[in-house]
Amino acid sequence: MLLARYQIRNLRRVFEEFERDILLPILLGEIALHNIGAFEHRPPGLPNHDPAAGPEAHEGQGHVPPMRPCNAYSISAATGLPRETVRRKIGRLVELGWIHKQGNGHLYLTERAFAHFGSLMNSRDLPEFLETADRVRRVLND
Repeated sequence: MLLARYQIRNLRRVFEEFERDILLPILLGEIALHNIGAFEHRPPGLPNHDPAAGPEAHEGQGHVPPMRPCNAYSISAATGLPRETVRRKIGRLVELGWIHKQGNGHLYLTERAFAHFGSLMNSRDLPEFLETADRVRRVLND
């Protein structure tokens, strides 16, 4: 019940944050996972540099870590959504300034997306998630 309550509240917030289009956060999340997945699993001691990503991929994104690119096809495959739907929704994410799409189709999170969703996570979602986890632990230990 505690986890369901947390999930529903979180889904409602996300629904509103993304113009009541539930596919936008799913696609943004998949793009983020593709982009930062390589960074997360990078062996210790390797430089934070992705030679495959051109300099324009991170232009103006001072604090954004180097990212692995993805494209509409890989996002369609990851989500199981039709490519045309993914292409349209990516266009909207680009309009919102949360995704940068290069001429070759490579997709990257923008600094704006990192700043916006990182601050939301720290200010609202993470504390609520941790409080819910503590409450679940207390229930399980009783």
